Amino acid sequence: MIGMEEEETTAENYRRFARLEARGRSPLYEELTEGVAGDPEVIELLHTLPRRLCQPNLLLGVVQLLFGTAEDYRVFRSYVTEHWAEVSAEMLVRRTQTNEPARCATLLPILASLPQPLALLEVGASAGLCLQPDRYAYDYGTGPEPIGPADSSVVLCCAVTGPAPLPDALPDIAWRLGVDIAPIDVRDPGATRWLEALLWPGEGDRLARLRAALDLARPDPPRILRRDLTEGIADLVATAPSDATVVVFHTAVLAYVAPEPREAFVAEVQELPVTWLAQEGASVFPSLVAGVPEDELKANEGSFVLSRDGEPLAFTDPHGAFMRWRENSG
Repeated sequence: MIGMEEEETTAENYRRFARLEARGRSPLYEELTEGVAGDPEVIELLHTLPRRLCQPNLLLGVVQLLFGTAEDYRVFRSYVTEHWAEVSAEMLVRRTQTNEPARCATLLPILASLPQPLALLEVGASAGLCLQPDRYAYDYGTGPEPIGPADSSVVLCCAVTGPAPLPDALPDIAWRLGVDIAPIDVRDPGATRWLEALLWPGEGDRLARLRAALDLARPDPPRILRRDLTEGIADLVATAPSDATVVVFHTAVLAYVAPEPREAFVAEVQELPVTWLAQEGASVFPSLVAGVPEDELKANEGSFVLSRDGEPLAFTDPHGAFMRWRENSG
């Protein structure tokens, strides 16, 4: 997701969210964020919070959590303005952490192509649903049957264009660990209710998919440590099995980290003996896409950039629905 772009005003960030993220996915959230963008009173209320908390996803999720789905902007506005003390108190203690398991569909081609077995270390893991790619089935529209367990309750559909190295089998995962500043316990109904509140109305089967992925995780949840990525990860990498390919990965995380610690994290990862997979917005890593033609970036505005060890390989849907593999990518 796009967070709060530093060079843009709060209103511009909400308008950008409406145009690049909600449009074509959630007509209601497009309407609500356009409404906020043009509403000085609501913008003024948001400005009573730290800037990093003014982000659209956080406000939308908190209102959904507290009051349910607003039918239109008039109702949404009444929830915010008439209950601001309650809304702002919740925003102060919550963090945006959409844990979308379908993002595994865009990571899988790289994971399956690496020397096996794998040791997965996810930064910003939330509930750890992206740490269990071997528990899902995948439908890329290229074969008669999905890839993966035939009895999996989670089938991830991903439209593919370009020369993506689609696998015919799932990776062998020998070890998995997540870190998150506010991890979510999949066995805690109150905690997982927040994950549900972060889903957008009008996005089809996302809620059913989330609940199915949570059900798969509950009997044997991935281990998630409460830790800020700014504390470093070298000591955690050192605990991975020596005979496994260590993969450090993250999706839609670094947009919520200030530029200086973000760059420090990237510098650390690049020095470690790991494969580094990043799936983030293009604005998060301007240097990463410096060699990508401007018209290609423009055509994929609003998409994530999937990269391996700093090389941009594909443009991907923020919720895993498509993958546009770049020509001549490694």
